This record gives sequence, structure tokens and C-alpha cells, in this order.
Amino acid sequence: MSAFSEEELSYLQSERRLGRIATVGADGTPHVTPVGWSYNQELDTIDIGGRDFANTKKFRDVARSGKAAIVVDDVLPPWQPRGVEIRGRAEAVDGTTPVIRIHPDRVRSWGLDATA
Repeated sequence: MSAFSEEELSYLQSERRLGRIATVGADGTPHVTPVGWSYNQELDTIDIGGRDFANTKKFRDVARSGKAAIVVDDVLPPWQPRGVEIRGRAEAVDGTTPVIRIHPDRVRSWGLDATA
């Protein structure tokens, strides 16, 4: 069974490819940055990657802490915010294509019933 509702999966599997990941640095300060991501249906995770990804602060933060969150959202006119926030255990998966893999512990969504 998925950690996501049908409505959340529909939203995540649409055209949205930009999200914002939040990690915590070694000194305890938050780090938030835009990232490309994809839904991994086989593992029911959010996979985040990018260019030279294993050398990024976010990758090091996750390797150290094992935690991350991501928000995927947009705004429909005139002002209808909608999105999904995913928090959970995260792993920094090194290899030929390094990724941060977020295993959802908490999923929160808003405005997904809004239409353009």
C-alpha cells in the first residue's frame, strides 16, 4: 500500500518536476534548495537527483543525518495554492547515478481539489 493517497499520486505524477528539498547541515542550520525529482513507484519513494549530485551539500547532509523533506507545489490563478509535503527517512544512494531517496513517514497535502 502506498504512503500517498490517489489524489496525491495523481498530482505527483503530473507535469511537476521541480520541488524544494530541506536538509539540516552539520551545524544544525536548515538548507532549502530547488531540485529535480521523480516518484519511484517500485519503492514508493521520492528520488532526487542532479548534476554532480554526490558532491552537493544536500547529499552530504542526508548522508550524515538520514532525514529530509521535500515540497512539490504550484499556484493556480487567481490564488489557489496546492501541493504535497513529504517528510521522512532519507538515504544518500551513491553510484553511477547518485540520488537522495526519501521514504515517506509523513505526507501532507493541500488544495489538490483545485482546478484551473
